[in-house]
Amino acid sequence: MAPRNAAPDTLHLEPVGLLQNPSGVPTDLVRLEGVSKVFPASKASAAVAALDGIDLSAAAGSITAIIGRSGAGKSTLIRLINGLEKPTTGRVMVGSTDVAALAETGLRDIRRSIGMIFQHFNLLSSRTVFDNVALPLEIAGTRRADIAKRVTPLLDLVGLADKRDRYPSELSGGQKQRVGIARALATRPALLLSDEATSALDPETTQSVLDLLKRINRELGLTILLITHEMEVVKRIADHVAVIDKGRIVERGSAFEIFSAPRHETTKVLLSGVPGMQIPDYVAARLTHEPSPASQTVMRVVFTGPHATDPVLSRLTGELGLELNILGGAVDEIAGEPFGTLLVSFPADAARLALMRSFLGQRGLKTEVLGYVA
Repeated sequence: MAPRNAAPDTLHLEPVGLLQNPSGVPTDLVRLEGVSKVFPASKASAAVAALDGIDLSAAAGSITAIIGRSGAGKSTLIRLINGLEKPTTGRVMVGSTDVAALAETGLRDIRRSIGMIFQHFNLLSSRTVFDNVALPLEIAGTRRADIAKRVTPLLDLVGLADKRDRYPSELSGGQKQRVGIARALATRPALLLSDEATSALDPETTQSVLDLLKRINRELGLTILLITHEMEVVKRIADHVAVIDKGRIVERGSAFEIFSAPRHETTKVLLSGVPGMQIPDYVAARLTHEPSPASQTVMRVVFTGPHATDPVLSRLTGELGLELNILGGAVDEIAGEPFGTLLVSFPADAARLALMRSFLGQRGLKTEVLGYVA
């Protein structure tokens, strides 16, 4: 995988042979094929099926997010990719290598090409920032002079050159995570795994760490696989999204597709806290599935693509003479594309609803009836 815009003799990726693609044709760097994972029964618990028939891929150079509730199987999935667990059935391919088929020596080799960043940083308190970043290189037997040549530009990259001699106890949470990112990049990985890496950070720090990951992806061509339950993280940097529920992939697509038109109920629940997807409490408390006399239809209108900023609703009221109550809304950007939502209500009437949906659909806008309120 060739670097993008990397400075000579500083930062560049040299994935080991296990991840090389001899044909040179762009391909998926990660593929899970029919993967299941069952943890056997023990004296304390029954057998647990953590993953069930997972098919998943991550394109080289992409940022792919895997989202799901706690206990859905996200962490088990990531442990299979870096070889910490073996699947019960199926194949876990990283490049052209089946990770599950590797002996311990092979696993050590491929892990040099798979960086990992963690929720709680996992830094050694007795080592300085420099020495924490240098640790995987020391384990690999790299000469001290070569370690310095690698670690110094990495500290520049993550903005910690002035903290090289500090200890973890002297750093903020965001700085600790930047050390973790630099350490993960030390062995020039082709793949970076992130397991809830921002969930312990405040919003401002999260944003700066995400900006750094996006820059690493863009400038180094690094493939990133994110495990997260934070939808703001997904919205900000992911290209593709897979939704996992009870050990199965229930929905997948581009980040924009998932946010603008979620299909599975689990996806809708996960996105319910995203601005514009929320139903105001005073509406949600009165929402019913069936209309009643004099009730109002509650509908979400999603604005995307070339019509995202058009004054469609004013045209709707002007041309069709329909009156709407605006209950809420938001304008945002997902994966670089404009995205807006508007929550409206209007008298419950089948003909009126059909007319509105036809008018909005002809202009490329999506609608969803959420229910009815008296």
